[in-house]
Amino acid sequence: MFFDASTRLSGVSLNAGFARLSSWSLSLQGVPVVHFVCQRGMTQCVLGTDRSPAGKNPPCQSCMAQSRALFGDEAQIPFEFQPSDEFDQALTGLDLDELSSLEYQGVPLGSLVLPSVRWILRRHHLEGDAPTLRILREYLRSAWSLQRNFAAALDETKPQAVVVFNGMQYPEATARWTARQRGLPVYSHEVGLRPLSAFFTAGDATAYPLTLPQDFKLDAEQNSRLDQYLSRRFQGDFHMAGVQFWPEMSQLDPEFVRLSRQFTAVVPVFTNVIFDTSQPHANVLFEDMFVWLDEILQAAARHPEVLFVIRAHPDEARKGKASEETVSHWAESRRVQSLPNVRFIPPTEFFSSYDLIRLSKLVLIYNSTIGLEASILGRPVLAAGKSRFSSADAVLFPSSRQSYQSQLESFLSAAEIQVPPRFAENARRFLYWQLYRSSLNFAAFLEPDGLWPGYVRLKDFGWQQLLPENSAALRAISDGILRGGDFMLREGEE
Repeated sequence: MFFDASTRLSGVSLNAGFARLSSWSLSLQGVPVVHFVCQRGMTQCVLGTDRSPAGKNPPCQSCMAQSRALFGDEAQIPFEFQPSDEFDQALTGLDLDELSSLEYQGVPLGSLVLPSVRWILRRHHLEGDAPTLRILREYLRSAWSLQRNFAAALDETKPQAVVVFNGMQYPEATARWTARQRGLPVYSHEVGLRPLSAFFTAGDATAYPLTLPQDFKLDAEQNSRLDQYLSRRFQGDFHMAGVQFWPEMSQLDPEFVRLSRQFTAVVPVFTNVIFDTSQPHANVLFEDMFVWLDEILQAAARHPEVLFVIRAHPDEARKGKASEETVSHWAESRRVQSLPNVRFIPPTEFFSSYDLIRLSKLVLIYNSTIGLEASILGRPVLAAGKSRFSSADAVLFPSSRQSYQSQLESFLSAAEIQVPPRFAENARRFLYWQLYRSSLNFAAFLEPDGLWPGYVRLKDFGWQQLLPENSAALRAISDGILRGGDFMLREGEE
């Protein structure tokens, strides 16, 4: 059973394309596939949410038209919204905290919808205003209806597995929870690190769980391939999910270089987008990224001899998806610009992070991928959030908040920091694996639609190309879903 209502409305996003092509491939192998398809099944879906105080209904007509085009006459279980007076009564009078933590008849609805509320409102810390409470209630009502619909669909079809997009947006999170309660394997997918590529997993796609073979080492050809990628990356040539994050990248200006020479060391601090669906996995040592940043300011106060450079993520200012709770707001509230040994770089300033790393004594990250690249450049990296590479032994990730504070103080006070050589080697191994083994390339089937970043259209291709023997990506997906494989490409596959 496939379910990916949160991938699209009237267009076809990358993830909608990945799911559609994967389900076609399975069908062509003789595997029965059923699509769980929304037919006004939610009062407020994630992409169709209107954030105005009054709130508008989602664009169901255009979405259903797209579903008809995508799924045609294939097996489908349509679902509609099922109101429940009893559930609505249970929501009456609940405040923000009570709604966010709501459990109803054993279903943890609050925790299932909370990441989506944060994502659509572009903030981590929710405000108890009328629009927020309205969206939260409608997500809860829709999740409760969807949970009952999906349970009935499982009873009807008795699938051997469920495939969902992302797994964190509330419709798919609810379906995944329901299937896992029954012991069913649930596979989720997200965009991969390379253009037009997907990442599939039996775990949580937004956490990108990867396990490398212990004996995996890069040979000369693989090292050369990775170096070519890094060369482009270090110049700002980086795309993900159809979005180019750096339209340009400027070198460090002479004024900044002169400023840095007034201090004994430079410590870059790389942040993340606070509402991103990877953040619930990251918040292990600290309650959230802003709590960690407050910790960094305290360290800066203790070490006036060190220049701290706080770098806001460029995606904070992405058009159409700009954060409502930003590092810029945090910096302004903390009067960071008035601190003599702290420099703040806003998301709209295309300041070379890599030149900054080369100048640094120590690199501080929450869970940003730039930590891997800093390790490759030979710099010590201290992580405060759990990341996809935390277990790769490529950066230092303490086991507790107290250990983090102790390690940070030790590094800042040290005249020199010794970096274990294995960190750079392991970072290269992990990044290569993520790029060329876990990123499943769909470029043979999809191309940008030329209208919306991250949206695609089908290329012309013969149906035989969708068979696993003719596509490395679909071979990996078929093996993962049907035979318990790891969804990885084999070396040499492309």
